[in-house]
Amino acid sequence: MTQEETDKKYMRRCIQLAGNGRQSAKPNPMVGAVLVAGGRIIGEGYHVRCGEGHAEVNCFASVSTEDEVLLSRSTLYVSLEPCSHFGRTPPCADLIIRKGVPRVVVGCVDPFAKVQGRGIRKLQEAGAEVVVGVLEDECRELNRRFITFNTALRPYILLKWAQTADGFLDDHFRPMQISTAFTRMLTHKLRAENDAILVGRVTAERDRPRLDVREWSGRDPRRLVLSSATSIDKILDECYQEGLQSLIVEGGGKTLESFMERDLWDEIRVETGTIAAGAGTRAPRLPGNLRVVRVENYDGNEIITYERKS
Repeated sequence: MTQEETDKKYMRRCIQLAGNGRQSAKPNPMVGAVLVAGGRIIGEGYHVRCGEGHAEVNCFASVSTEDEVLLSRSTLYVSLEPCSHFGRTPPCADLIIRKGVPRVVVGCVDPFAKVQGRGIRKLQEAGAEVVVGVLEDECRELNRRFITFNTALRPYILLKWAQTADGFLDDHFRPMQISTAFTRMLTHKLRAENDAILVGRVTAERDRPRLDVREWSGRDPRRLVLSSATSIDKILDECYQEGLQSLIVEGGGKTLESFMERDLWDEIRVETGTIAAGAGTRAPRLPGNLRVVRVENYDGNEIITYERKS
């Protein structure tokens, strides 16, 4: 196995570990770390909870007393650049230097203003070999909400709707159940993974959606309603100021279209049911600059997830 293949192998493990912090690490990014010496993993860790030890700290803490002597000839793999500043915890870059790890492999650079390459430079200045960009796309995908929030200065925006087999959001302008029991559970899982959820005033008054996670485990997203008094700009600014890194827009039709018209979206998720309505509110027309990233089928319903073309 080449060094490149080896680096990818252990970075995949970092990504796998990082995912364990999906619920509890917020608003911090999900990060995984792996220590390898002599072709053997001697330590693993991930960022469990905001305010507690980062992935690197937990990784070093997992190393046995017998294996500590191997740190001076080990490689640390970490999915996101080690921090270089004092926040709720000390800089991880300083810890890595203090532990004497000679080689560090980083998945992607941290876009957070207080890091942005400073952790990598600190390691290099201390004499460590630093490799950056191993499985970079996968590492960025893992924290796409965190990255969008810190680069676009707005929440990651996911547009979502369910439509009938013939492309309507309702049945002759009356609410109808398009999702199945299973896909409804998936919707609640999605809500638990995001910080806020928005519907338009008409949908809020007509359908009275609860917009909670009652069929999944986790925190309810912040409920937001778009109206003439609360413009999109005002809502997005409010989300940014309050540290809400992701926003699900669930409609209705005009609300979804208003986000697409302004090109304010990062992901679109469309569920198509098996029943035709014949008439009602037409589902939004998809924009042209997208690509299919996932197609799922459950109980006859099809869920397609789109992202922007790179």
